[in-house]
Amino acid sequence: MKPINILILSAGTRNKIVQYFKKDLSGNGRVIATDMSTIAPAIYEADKYYIVPRITEPGYIDIILDICKKENISGVLSLIDPELSLLAENEDKFKAVGTTVIGSSYELCERALDKMQMFEWLRSHGYNCAKSYVDKNEFFADVKTGKANYPVFVKPVRGSASIAISKVFDNETVDLLFNHSDNLMIQEYLGGQEIGADCYIDLLSGELVSVFTKKKIVMRAGETDKSVSFKDEKLFELIKKFVNESGWRGQIDIDIFEINGEYYISEVNPRFGGGYPHAYECGADHMKLIVNNLNGIVNSDVIGNYKENVYMMKYNEIMIKES
Repeated sequence: MKPINILILSAGTRNKIVQYFKKDLSGNGRVIATDMSTIAPAIYEADKYYIVPRITEPGYIDIILDICKKENISGVLSLIDPELSLLAENEDKFKAVGTTVIGSSYELCERALDKMQMFEWLRSHGYNCAKSYVDKNEFFADVKTGKANYPVFVKPVRGSASIAISKVFDNETVDLLFNHSDNLMIQEYLGGQEIGADCYIDLLSGELVSVFTKKKIVMRAGETDKSVSFKDEKLFELIKKFVNESGWRGQIDIDIFEINGEYYISEVNPRFGGGYPHAYECGADHMKLIVNNLNGIVNSDVIGNYKENVYMMKYNEIMIKES
């Protein structure tokens, strides 16, 4: 197979993602990483790294395209949500320099980033999901008639990494938050077991080929801190239906709740999630699936092909660099 060079944008602290790609390439290609900071530890795991401006800076995408040309990049992906739409929007420019954007369409990246868009799509397609509001008065009216109950989450309509999310227990606090911030939404609180699904949809066939599911035990800063792998054919079938109807591509991370035996789809991150290392270590090697696609190989179905009842426990590590 031809050498494959992977470009990982906004690598940050995702050291494991870089390590796994290097391991799977086994010298038959290189991993290049970027970040805006020289103290982003994951860049030092890569074969080469570039310090780049913020994604909002003018000319940012041209800088990334230049890196792709210079390093003969086969496939590019980002590890942060706001950059996913930017890559999708410029997919033709990447194709022109011989680089594949490993991800979903612009429309789907925007839907994933906009939680009200996602709610409306889920509701219109008949999926269980958390009822959501952008009109606080509509929510207050539903509270009064018993159609909605506290607690709820108040969060930005567009956001990621659980930033600026508040758990709220009364009308007064909802009013206070809405009076001090724009573009907020109210979302029903879902109790029950939180679940993460790491999925890969083949870039060539468009078929869902791998699903790994884990029950989340502890969360930290919006990411899975401790979890245990499990399998449920009912859940696999739900994910297949959801993916087929939506049209996702590449790596996605789905947040799901199990309540009284029923599954509720919450959010989708069209990238590697913070808990993906659990999947890899249990045998769901999505780096291999990506490399296969970049080599023109269509992947076969390996859904559920991983070890269950395996626990992941994150812990802190440090990296020391002299300036």
